[in-house]
Amino acid sequence: MVNFPTWKKVLVALICFIGLAFAAPNFAPKDVTEQLPSWLPNQQVNLGLDLRGGSHLLLEVEVQAVIDEYLEALVGSARDELRSERIRYRSLSKTETSVGVTIPDAADREKALELLRGVDAGAEISVEGDRIIIEMTEAQKIERRVSAVQQSIEIIRRRIDETGVREPTIQRQGDDRIIVQLPGIDDPERVKDLLGQTAKMSFHLVDIQNSVEEALAGRVPPGSMLLPMIEGASGPGNLNAILVKKRVAVSGENLVDAQPSFDGRDNQPVVSFRFDTLGAKKFGKITTDNVRRPFAIVLDGQVLSAPVIQEPILGGAGQISGNFSVQNTQDLSLLLRAGALPAPLTILEERTVGPGLGADSIAAGEIACLVGLIAVIIFMAIAYGRFGIYADLALMANIFLILGMLSMLQATLTLPGIAGIVLTIGMAVDANVLIFERIREEVRLGRNPIAAVDAGYSRALTTIIDSNLTTLIAAILLFSFGSGPIKGFSVTLAIGIVTSMFTAIMLTRLFVVTWLRAKRPDTLPL
Repeated sequence: MVNFPTWKKVLVALICFIGLAFAAPNFAPKDVTEQLPSWLPNQQVNLGLDLRGGSHLLLEVEVQAVIDEYLEALVGSARDELRSERIRYRSLSKTETSVGVTIPDAADREKALELLRGVDAGAEISVEGDRIIIEMTEAQKIERRVSAVQQSIEIIRRRIDETGVREPTIQRQGDDRIIVQLPGIDDPERVKDLLGQTAKMSFHLVDIQNSVEEALAGRVPPGSMLLPMIEGASGPGNLNAILVKKRVAVSGENLVDAQPSFDGRDNQPVVSFRFDTLGAKKFGKITTDNVRRPFAIVLDGQVLSAPVIQEPILGGAGQISGNFSVQNTQDLSLLLRAGALPAPLTILEERTVGPGLGADSIAAGEIACLVGLIAVIIFMAIAYGRFGIYADLALMANIFLILGMLSMLQATLTLPGIAGIVLTIGMAVDANVLIFERIREEVRLGRNPIAAVDAGYSRALTTIIDSNLTTLIAAILLFSFGSGPIKGFSVTLAIGIVTSMFTAIMLTRLFVVTWLRAKRPDTLPL
């Protein structure tokens, strides 16, 4: 154990240097580290929500809306199939999980059954008297729930990234819930508004053959739907609603870009959009066939505007105008670029942490670390003399290694994470205490200094590995089964265990062995 080859010395020095290099940016201002070359360590430890301030949102995905949309499509497909074969039917409708249709003619029922089996091969089809029922299977429900949540997470991430929020935490919780943590945001209300909109856009022809007044009175004609105008806009006759065709002329899924801009005629804020190839083809055809007819642009069940098509639009690009502010156009462009959510989101829980409270938490954490560090340093120096000072130097290196690893891994430091570092400061010298006490025992047994040090390190090593390994397993289990603050604590604890093992077994021993070989003492300063 007192034999320390050159390659080990170089390895220990290299690890300490790398740790110090990655920890150093944390002691410099952010604007300075951002100017460093990319090949140099320039990343700082990410501060969590409780330290930096920001918003915590718990969102619920309304999965039933996805199922309803699927069933609506199923109703439409069933209607088209039955009409194509001229099969008489009635009471074609949906429930929460199924679609049913009545076939009064027994001769057509078998043929209708075969047709409807082809509408959705995965669904369960049953016959109850003269009624055919298409029922969703449990596997289909689970598949749509999982898909809706995964798509929602991806769309939320795109929307948050567009706002410029750094290091957001977006993760699934349970079957249909999503946790969103946004450190350091200045306008949480705007972010909530962005996340609260489904942003499903579609383009519809306006129904000019029927009266909006009659539709408002409850007589909506088949094939049309009555939609409200967006706040500040008005439809025919200055009414706040408009009658549009149910059939979607062009879907918002065909949009590939949307940007805020200004109308060249009156300099009003507008949103310029562009379709993909398929969307441009559909848009060109619909505008060519319907010149001089109004065309409704619908977002989340509200009509943004209903301009009259003056001429065919063949380039696949256009603009959305209305009573928009510049902020409105920026937000709408962001939503359209990020894509539509598969289902509406409901905010179940909201917590906001002010930056002042976060600064207080950081200050309290710094004080706790300093007090713990000073207490340990004094105790080790008094209890073990020169060897205690070596352990203190290793402890300082251990703190730099923890900061360096947190920076390198871009882990998020939370208040419980600071608690993990404080605990690590106390635990980091445990291994040294075991070794030094073992060396004392060997000295009392009459061994010379070199033999006592050699026996102390070799015989204490098993106990050190055993105690640290069990703590590491506990940290891994906390990370695996815990969430939020528990994960933050477990990460810093696990990193601290690994670095303290290195500094106690390798770095402190390097100091002790170097001193032994240089001084050849007759007694040990313990």
